[in-house]
Amino acid sequence: MPVKLSKRRALRRSTVTAVVGLALLGAGLPAVAADGDGPGLARFYRQKVAWTKCEGAETPEDLQCGKVTVPLDYAHPEAGTLDLALARYRATGRSRGSVLLNFGGPGGAGVAQLAFGGKDFMGLTNGYDVVTFDPRGVGRSSPVSCGDGAEETADDGTGLDADPQAVLDGIRRTAAACAKHSGPVLPHIGTVNVSRDMDVMREALGDKKLNYLGFSYGTRLGAVYAAQFPKKVGRMALDGVDTLTDPLTEQGVAGAEGQQRALDDFITWCTKDIACPFGQDPRTARDEVVRLVRSLDDSPVPTDFGELFTGQDLVGSIGQALYSEELWPSLQRALASLVEDGDTRGVVGLASGGIRLPGRAAETDGGLVDEEDVPPDNLPAALMAINCADDPDRPTAAQITRDLDRLRAEYERASPVFGRYRLSEVLMCYGRPKGTDFIREKVKDVKTPKLLLVGTRGDPATPYRWTVQTAERLGDAAVVLDNRDEGHTGYGSSKCVHRTVDAFLLYGSLPANGSSCGPDAG
Repeated sequence: MPVKLSKRRALRRSTVTAVVGLALLGAGLPAVAADGDGPGLARFYRQKVAWTKCEGAETPEDLQCGKVTVPLDYAHPEAGTLDLALARYRATGRSRGSVLLNFGGPGGAGVAQLAFGGKDFMGLTNGYDVVTFDPRGVGRSSPVSCGDGAEETADDGTGLDADPQAVLDGIRRTAAACAKHSGPVLPHIGTVNVSRDMDVMREALGDKKLNYLGFSYGTRLGAVYAAQFPKKVGRMALDGVDTLTDPLTEQGVAGAEGQQRALDDFITWCTKDIACPFGQDPRTARDEVVRLVRSLDDSPVPTDFGELFTGQDLVGSIGQALYSEELWPSLQRALASLVEDGDTRGVVGLASGGIRLPGRAAETDGGLVDEEDVPPDNLPAALMAINCADDPDRPTAAQITRDLDRLRAEYERASPVFGRYRLSEVLMCYGRPKGTDFIREKVKDVKTPKLLLVGTRGDPATPYRWTVQTAERLGDAAVVLDNRDEGHTGYGSSKCVHRTVDAFLLYGSLPANGSSCGPDAG
């Protein structure tokens, strides 16, 4: 799911699972091939990874780092190369090969994620080297950026009411800044090319088949790999299943509905506690949240950063906290401080996550950049670039203006809290080159071994219906595990999902299609 850029610099969020606002840029059509064969590609498939200890004071001692080199353009492999950052935890016993992880986004840097949250995957080291990577355009792998001033032309959706054309003009200016700061990787970003990169990784890791665990956007990446390289698929688990067919405007509506559902669940939980700042009646509490958002939009309050905190900033903070049920107590306390004392520190903390403020963009010739030189806006810039590269729809200014009232009503029906925030998705990729139609047209009826798809009923980012739809689209290979719980994805929060996914990846043990996991006790 995409990310939102706020023009309020200190409040800008940059979390892998954050919600979408404006997309800034497009990309050229990637070359598509059915397998790894092709003129000029043999040298890339002959390489092996040289592993060394990862650098960095806070890096786990047993985490190893390496790289693979891939073509900048698979249609013209002689035209330049990119280095992609890898990291792994080695198998604790006899290794049967590797399992490759993608944590989502798109735009999430896998190496940093594995270093920070690797303990969740230690069970897989019973049989595998656990490997992840920074995809092209992400993290240390030729990171894209829109520069320091990009957030000044961003909009939170409110500008659409006053002057839609001015907002569209701002998007064009931002897109130009993104192209200026991103370098040659930008026209070759996108899931189809990242999938091809993963096949080069598979060979470089010495694996005949790709064993894979993907989360959120990582499920889209896994599905594309299954379509491109069906004979190379090993054991593949997809958790928090993304859509393969919905246009970005429909994804925004689905996201608003999912977030509203998660907010309603949070409010029901909150009102059982006397400390809930909205009282003890769930219906009244939902109305109070709407009134709070609107009042802050009308009369923003100052923050410690010297900026004003609006209702849409609050919506972003709430959306961030809804990704995990573990954050609900923090959200309740932050909202109570805001409502009772006018203290914005808690909600600002939920929005920002302690992310660095904007700095200079990295310069790269295709080699890895140093961690400290990764642009602070790389996640939202990469997320937008990849989503635009993956989506062929390009509504014109006239279409956007004509449909705006209808779309506004549709988004408001989907969510009185998140609808306005998500409405800006109608601008996603406006005026940019058409993305690939490969995902919509070709990723279906895959001829692979069984794939395990995990959908969570209370997921605010990837609604459960996407799991069902994607399973139907992928065909007989898809096996669905129904996680009847809250939060985005299930592997990190549900012991049942975690156990089932590990059993499949380690031993090939699959549940029956349609099996379910209930909420963990307590």
